[in-house]
Amino acid sequence: MTDQIDYQDIARKLFSGKADFFWGTDSLGGLPPMHGIEIAFAGRSNVGKSSLVNALTRRKALARTSSTPGRTQELNFFRIGEGQPHAFTLVDMPGYGYAAVGKEKVAAWTELIHAYLRGRANLARVYVLIDARHGLKDNDLNVLDTLDKSAVSYQIVLTKADALKPGPLAERIRTTEQAVVRRAAAYPGVIATSSRTGDGMDALQAAIVRLLHERAG
Repeated sequence: MTDQIDYQDIARKLFSGKADFFWGTDSLGGLPPMHGIEIAFAGRSNVGKSSLVNALTRRKALARTSSTPGRTQELNFFRIGEGQPHAFTLVDMPGYGYAAVGKEKVAAWTELIHAYLRGRANLARVYVLIDARHGLKDNDLNVLDTLDKSAVSYQIVLTKADALKPGPLAERIRTTEQAVVRRAAAYPGVIATSSRTGDGMDALQAAIVRLLHERAG
């Protein structure tokens, strides 16, 4: 049995277990005490972070979703797999960039995101979500710059991959990998996902479990 099959087996058990929201805050002062390992989802407004949280945990409404950009207005903390050896905290972050709210609110969210990414000691990895249809944008690169400077490990996850045919999707994966290959904190490989079809969820779950296993090492 290969390591990959082992990770997938652990992932099935972990993500079939408990998944509960336990904390939300819109300020650094309101963060919960650091406990265990945290993994964060970051991405532009309307990239599909909340939908990915639900698909990843096999829940329909663990994280609130909306077609309106900017629905997630706080750092939302979810405890995944409570009671299991690889339990961890998943953080669903406010979207950066465009949102259907005022510029001051967007600026406040953006500062909160960058401050959290710079200063959370138990943050093991950030999965930076990129819309497969559009690829990396300037505000994505700004977040990657923050992560590189803060030495916070991150990996790119393409969302809405079902919107592209196999050829263009393969090309998007290739160009995205090339764009981050020399970045200091980038973890190699791009994971393509679709919350609608479930494609890529096994790969993302296994990647998270592998990270947790290595950190517990």
